[in-house]
Amino acid sequence: METLLNPSKTPNLFIPRTHFFKLSFLHSNFNPQPHSSFSRRPLSITITCKVKTSQGRKNDGKNISKKIVLTDSAPELSNEEIKAKPKGGGKAWGVIKKFPKRVLAILSNLPLAIGEMFTVAGLMALGTAIDQGESPEYYFQKYPEENPIFGFFTWRWVLTLGFDHMFSSPVFLGTLILLGTSLMACTYTTQIPLVKVARRWSFLQSADSIRKQEFSDTLPQASVSDLGVILMGAGYKVFLKGPSLYAFKGLAGRFAPIGVHLAMLLIMAGGTLSATGSFRGSVTVPQGLNFVMGDVLGPTGFLSTPTEAFNTEVHVNKFYMDYYDSGEVSQFHTDLSLFDMNGKEVMRKTLSVNDPLRFGGITIYQTDWSFSALQILKDGEGPFNLAMAPLTINGDKKLFGTFLPVGDTDSSNVKGISMLARDLQSIVLYDKQGKFAGVRRPNSKLPIEIDGTKIIIIDAIGSSGLDLKTDPGVPAVYAGFGALMLTTCISYLSHAQIWALQDGTTVIVGGKTNRAKAEFPDEMNRLLDQVPEIVESSISKKPDNIGG
Repeated sequence: METLLNPSKTPNLFIPRTHFFKLSFLHSNFNPQPHSSFSRRPLSITITCKVKTSQGRKNDGKNISKKIVLTDSAPELSNEEIKAKPKGGGKAWGVIKKFPKRVLAILSNLPLAIGEMFTVAGLMALGTAIDQGESPEYYFQKYPEENPIFGFFTWRWVLTLGFDHMFSSPVFLGTLILLGTSLMACTYTTQIPLVKVARRWSFLQSADSIRKQEFSDTLPQASVSDLGVILMGAGYKVFLKGPSLYAFKGLAGRFAPIGVHLAMLLIMAGGTLSATGSFRGSVTVPQGLNFVMGDVLGPTGFLSTPTEAFNTEVHVNKFYMDYYDSGEVSQFHTDLSLFDMNGKEVMRKTLSVNDPLRFGGITIYQTDWSFSALQILKDGEGPFNLAMAPLTINGDKKLFGTFLPVGDTDSSNVKGISMLARDLQSIVLYDKQGKFAGVRRPNSKLPIEIDGTKIIIIDAIGSSGLDLKTDPGVPAVYAGFGALMLTTCISYLSHAQIWALQDGTTVIVGGKTNRAKAEFPDEMNRLLDQVPEIVESSISKKPDNIGG
């Protein structure tokens, strides 16, 4: 470097040796402070230097000149410098800039994420143990203050924390949001940088660096180009740069953790949408009657929004059951017709257990049944419909009964014929004294005479128990679980990296992998055994670049 000083106006200039001259394109400011005895007059200094760049020697022989003006006082700050250095707030500004990084570091902490997952799992288990959606009186009786569970758990915990609707409670949703934030922070701070590093073509120029890898070996009388061909045949992506080689495979395994995190976020988002944006309801409808979907469905959360399908009218055409040879119920079916607001039938289907009906985002499930009425003829008159009432005898929940008065119905002590049934296929009859009189099947048209009254059972009318629901989060949950299974399998793929360096007639090879560490040396030895030994004259040739 040549430095030309032209102090035309300022004699005897003294510049301390501690000052360094740096060019402006190196982003440094030169602010010398002249001796205080000098007057404030500018000093012009012309610096001429030759610069060699990393892109070869294209700039050889070219001079770069820079004129620097020196004064005995510091220059005024520009507007940009003033904004970059706020007065009196340097430390505060630094804390504010570091605040997001500190938050991300806390959220991406692995023990915190594991604790959040266990908390979510515990709340889900608690929501399964506690009956959901019941009235407050139910929890008053189930969890009384006089006899608290574990000595402290009463109905106040259930109603105050929203455990009666656990999966839409603020506690559960807040924990779920915190877990999702931790997953996103971990992806941003850890997984994405790992993928970026794995995608770089990292050439090692030192033989010592290659020998420090998990696996290393030396191939005498070999060519790095031949090694590259062998690695390409084994599925590696190979890159050559002069005497150096870099190869990798299984990069998808590095992307898999990101996919796992995204799949978990999708599952949690779908579950949250299901808990806060669904409608649910149940109804028991006798054969031949109607109901409107919107009258049955009730919202489960603050995101629940009704659709046009809520105005659909449902008509129960027929309800019937299938039986085993032993007489037990094997399956029950409901023939349904759906009508729009204009009375036009838009759909008809016979649904059964595990075979629901889906229409307009609403799913109708066959879940239960009941006995609605018994249709009979009495002494040739009728038909009469006798309502069947559910009875509970010795814990038998599926028992129904009705009563046919005989004689003076205005008497305070009315007597008559009792009829009991456990299903729709047989009716048991008892006389006025409660003695067994016989059994008749509906539609058999076989009469039976009891206490002078002739009875024919025409039909047994059942009621269909239906559950209705809308669940907008189901597609997201299913997609999330599918992606989770796929990315979990992909995450077991090994990401292997291999480096090699041509050193004269010798090739130094090294490599490492993140999984299958026991199998990796065997694979490397098998590949290196395939590299041919060549004569020295062919090694001196410069290898061609290989890309894969």
